[in-house]
Amino acid sequence: MLNPKGSSNPTTKYDDKEHIWSGARQHGFYNEGLTIGQIIFRQLQREPQRIFQISHTDNTRLTRWQMLENASKMGAYLREQKCIKETDIVGLMARNTTHVAAVAYGCLFNGTPFHAVNPNLEEKTIRDLYNITKPRILCCDSQDYEKIKDIAGTLGATVLIVNGKVPHVSSVPEILRTALNGNYEPSEFPGGINRTMAILCSSGTTGTPKAVTISNSRKLFECHSYLSPNDVQYAPSTLDWLTGLISLVTAGVYGTVRLISSEMFSPAHFLEICEQNEMSWTIMANSHVAMLANCPQTKAQKLRSLQHLLFAGGHCLVATLRKMQSFLHGQGILRNAYGLTELGALVSYNYDTQSKPESVGRLLANIRVRIVDAAGQNLSVSGVGEILLHNGQPWSGYFGNPKATAEMQDSAGWFHTGDIGYFDEDNYLHIVERKKDMLKYLGMMYYPHEIEEVIAQMPDVSEVCVFGLWREQEGDAAAASVVLRPSSQVQAFEVEIFVREHISVPFKHLHGGVQIVQQLAKSANGKVNRQAVKADYIKRFAST
Repeated sequence: MLNPKGSSNPTTKYDDKEHIWSGARQHGFYNEGLTIGQIIFRQLQREPQRIFQISHTDNTRLTRWQMLENASKMGAYLREQKCIKETDIVGLMARNTTHVAAVAYGCLFNGTPFHAVNPNLEEKTIRDLYNITKPRILCCDSQDYEKIKDIAGTLGATVLIVNGKVPHVSSVPEILRTALNGNYEPSEFPGGINRTMAILCSSGTTGTPKAVTISNSRKLFECHSYLSPNDVQYAPSTLDWLTGLISLVTAGVYGTVRLISSEMFSPAHFLEICEQNEMSWTIMANSHVAMLANCPQTKAQKLRSLQHLLFAGGHCLVATLRKMQSFLHGQGILRNAYGLTELGALVSYNYDTQSKPESVGRLLANIRVRIVDAAGQNLSVSGVGEILLHNGQPWSGYFGNPKATAEMQDSAGWFHTGDIGYFDEDNYLHIVERKKDMLKYLGMMYYPHEIEEVIAQMPDVSEVCVFGLWREQEGDAAAASVVLRPSSQVQAFEVEIFVREHISVPFKHLHGGVQIVQQLAKSANGKVNRQAVKADYIKRFAST
C-alpha cells in the first residue's frame, strides 16, 4: 500500500508455527563488494552543479562537486597518514558545520571507520570512549580542543580542528585548500558490505555508552528509497546517533539536499529553517515532537513543505501525536520509526499514527522478530515479552567488548533488545517499555509509560516522565516530573488527584509525588533520560 506521499507501507507476515514475524524479502540493488563510500562517490559525480548541502549556521552552500572534491581530499589525507587497516580509527567529535560531512565521507571513501562522539558529553565519558577505540586522528571543533588535547596526547593521536581555529593545530580547512594529486578513487575491499563503516555510541542512559560498530550494510538506507534529489533533509542529531548517520548516508546515496545546523534543537529554530529551506524530510527524537506540538509558534503554514516527519527514540504520547498531526498537510507524514543502533538500521515504520498511535508499525524489509517469554520461548499474537531482532547481516559487535557483545547478540544472530512488546492481530509491533524500566510496588509490576499516558491526558501537560523511588517496605513508588504548557497554573497535587481518578489500581498511583519542572533532562541528542530526571527529582526534594 502506498501512503499519500508515495512511499510504501511495509508488509509483515506471521509464521503461526514458528511464531516469527518477518518483513518483506528484498534483494539489494548494489554489489556486495562495494562500500557505501564507493556508492556515494559515484552519486556525487552526477549533476555536479546541483546544491548538495546548505549550512544554516555557517551560511554556506556546497554543490555535489564541491562536496565530492572536499571529501576526496580528506580521503587522500587519510591515505597519506597510512590509515589503511580497519582498526585505524578517526575520532569525530564535532557539531553539524560545513566540513563535518567532508570528514565523514572522506573516511567512507578510504574505508576508515570514524568513531563519532557527542561533544556535549563529559570529558571523562569522552576519554573512556576513545580509550576503547584508540583513534589515530581526533577531529573536533575549536571550542572543544581543551576537552580533547590531553586525550590525544595520551593516545599519541593527531588533532584536526573541524570548525574554528586553534593556534599551531592543523585544521580540516587547511587540508581542503591543498590540491588533489591525480585522479582520486575510493578504496576497494573484498566483501565491502561487511567492513566496519562507523562506530557510534549506545544511548548511555543506563551507564557509560558502548562503542557500537556499524557495517556498510544497505539496510542503513534502503528503507528510505522513496527519497529523491528534490528532497531537503534535516536531522538535528550529530553523527554519534543513528539518525544522524542515516541522514548523512541517505543524502549521499540518493543525492538529496542536506540541510544542517549546529544549533541545538528548539521548536523556534526548527520552524525557521523548515520554512526558509522548504524542508521535506526530517527525523527527530520523540521529545522534539512533543516540544514542537506544544509550541505556541507552531503553525501548519510553517510546516507545509514537510512530507516525511519521522520520530524515534521512545514513546510519543497519543495526545501529542494528535496535536502534531493537526499541523501537517496529510496522513502518512508523521511516522514512528523504531530502530536499534546495534542493528545499524530501522526496524519498523508506523504510517498509521492516527489509527494505531501506540504502535511502532510494521517490519521493514529483511527484518525478522520474535517475542519471547522469560524462558526464551516464542510467544504468539498479543503475547507480551522481550523483542528479539534478526537482520541477516553480520555484526562486529561492541568494539573491544566481547562480553557485552555476547549479551546483546546470541550465537544464532538474534539481538536481545531489552525492549518489552507484542504484535497485534494486524501484525503491528507495540513497544510496552524497556525491560530495565519495569517497576514493582507492593509486589505488583507496572511500567512508567502506563502512568505517563494518563498524565498526558491533562490538557495543560506538555511532557511527563515517570520513574520509581525505592522504598524498603513498598518497592518502587511511582513519581512524576511534569512540564506544563505556557501560562498553565496546574499544581502538583492536581496531577496526583488526576491519576487517582483515572487509574483504578492503587499500586500505579503517584505514591512518590509530583514536581513541576521547566524541562526534562535529556541526552545530548534529545532522548529523555529517565535516570537523570529521577536524580534531579531526588536532589530537589532532598534540599527542601
